[in-house]
Amino acid sequence: MEDLFLRAAQEGNEHAFARIVEAYEKQVYSLCYRMTGSPEDAADQTQETFLKAWRALPSFQGGCALSTWLHRLAVNCCIDFLRRESRHRANVVPLTGEDGAPIQEPPSPDPSPEQRLEQSELHAAVGRALLRLTLEHRQVLLLREQAGLSYDEIAEALSLETGTVKSRIARARLKLREEMRWELS
Repeated sequence: MEDLFLRAAQEGNEHAFARIVEAYEKQVYSLCYRMTGSPEDAADQTQETFLKAWRALPSFQGGCALSTWLHRLAVNCCIDFLRRESRHRANVVPLTGEDGAPIQEPPSPDPSPEQRLEQSELHAAVGRALLRLTLEHRQVLLLREQAGLSYDEIAEALSLETGTVKSRIARARLKLREEMRWELS
């Protein structure tokens, strides 16, 4: 079904493209949110991603999955934005659930107020630690852990070798652990 919408969108069918946007909007927004640290900036970069996708769709050859291509566009939009703005925010970025929506409640059915506070503080600490990673480490880690892409898909999305992706992810995880130790100390 996706191929049908993709072909129609490549031919300029706006309704087919709207279906593609609907299918991938939450994933792209979630990735942009984690990279920018701001709901407003994430919304802007999500819109920018789909605008670029609409313009480039006729030339999309299908050499990779559509989701991989959209993730690559989103990462590039966010990197361009962050470079343009030359700012790295230190605000809180909540963790997201499987559907890409921010987690509002801890997974426990009846957590105590203390457990809620601890969980909230942990989410905030992870968000701050992620934002202190370099862009290249943050992007590979988020594409792997949040978007669920394979090493090969990440390599393709970022035009890197698979070995480079693996080493960046390993270094990003180590750096995140260091940042979390600092956050929790």
